[in-house]
Amino acid sequence: MKNYIIKDTTIVNEGQRISGDVLIKNQRIAKVGGVINTVENMVEIDGSNQFVLPGAIDDQVHFREPGLTHKANIYTEAKAAIAGGVTSFMEMPNTSPPSLTHELLEAKYSIAQQTALANYSFFIGTSNDNYEEVMKANNRKNDICGVKIFMGSSTGNLLVDNPLMLDRVFAGSELLIATHCEEEKMIRENFEQRKKEKAVLDASDHPIIRNEEECFESSFKAIQFAKKYNSRLHILHISTEKELQLFGNMLPLKDKRITAEVCVHHLHFTSNDYDRLGNQIKCNPAIKAPHNREALWQALLDDRLDVIATDHAPHTWEEKNEPYEKAHAGLPLVQHSLLLMLHYVQQGKISLEKVVEKMSHAVATCFQVKERGFIREGYFADLVMVNMNQHTTATKENILYKCGWSPLEGFTFPAAITHTFVNGHLTYGNGVWDESQMGQRMKFER
Repeated sequence: MKNYIIKDTTIVNEGQRISGDVLIKNQRIAKVGGVINTVENMVEIDGSNQFVLPGAIDDQVHFREPGLTHKANIYTEAKAAIAGGVTSFMEMPNTSPPSLTHELLEAKYSIAQQTALANYSFFIGTSNDNYEEVMKANNRKNDICGVKIFMGSSTGNLLVDNPLMLDRVFAGSELLIATHCEEEKMIRENFEQRKKEKAVLDASDHPIIRNEEECFESSFKAIQFAKKYNSRLHILHISTEKELQLFGNMLPLKDKRITAEVCVHHLHFTSNDYDRLGNQIKCNPAIKAPHNREALWQALLDDRLDVIATDHAPHTWEEKNEPYEKAHAGLPLVQHSLLLMLHYVQQGKISLEKVVEKMSHAVATCFQVKERGFIREGYFADLVMVNMNQHTTATKENILYKCGWSPLEGFTFPAAITHTFVNGHLTYGNGVWDESQMGQRMKFER
């Protein structure tokens, strides 16, 4: 395995910018900062005019394998992640079949071991009738990122709407519980009401059907369960101003028992974009009115929202272009999430240090990821080099998702991902790929 020295660069890590070199040796970060002399068998990379960041960790993706590989697979989407500076991902259980048993979960790990260029972990799914399988995860706290509960609409039998099952899981799980919070009964009622008002629905109706109230009710319910049992709860993709009153910022992240995620599409798009993009931005929970986006930004900056993720959820172009009621919900985003946040750095909306915190450090802390998420000596060398003087435009030709499209197509980002290291291996460098080494299974310190 090659060893590398990144010379004369700016290292962004733990709220600071440090000038100097980075030594990568035997998969690990061997030295950070200062002048490091190049020795024989070391590959030197010029890091001048660039930033070195810890690789982003995306705690919510849907890579569709097994069973839905006409949309995506672990290889294609992990490769897209690497091109976007995401070096590790946590994948959700709504594949086909859904990951409701440890046998099915390990089958996904086996696929990733052979095909994932990025580091990986997978959530065990919850249904109304797999309590025993969920509890088995308590014996595997260092091997599995968490337990996933769909408390709103989902596919197959992943919707958990039995309050007794919810109570038992929150009472018994020793792992982080990640929830998709939407209130199914309210969604159905809103849909029927909207159908009475309009004969033909379109994408602009989505945030009316999946509105602020139903999100709040479900998040409130999850928090009540978590407080009852002091469970470790992480609520995914917060999308409303109203929900933000449920979260605080008084404790350090490592001490929080209830944490929250925001996704890049809820920070970027609003309901005003349905006229232009239609079903391309149909997702659950819905992209809503502009005041919600502004509130999400404020909560991200004041630490009521703890991490930034994507909820990367690819569908084919044909599936997205069905009439609204049949069009699949979800957006492909993992290749452009870091670039999109760098756009907001350039706009002065957020600092580069804060982006690193929310996309790397905080995810590692929140999930207790072992030896990743920071640029620290001895940690795995999951690193991204960024040039803020280059531009990147999302085009059909450079989109790596298997589905081949993006709601950000045509958008020009004021930065470029030039190099991505995974476990010290230069997987991507200036457009050149080296796929000779796969990512590793993430471990957790719990």
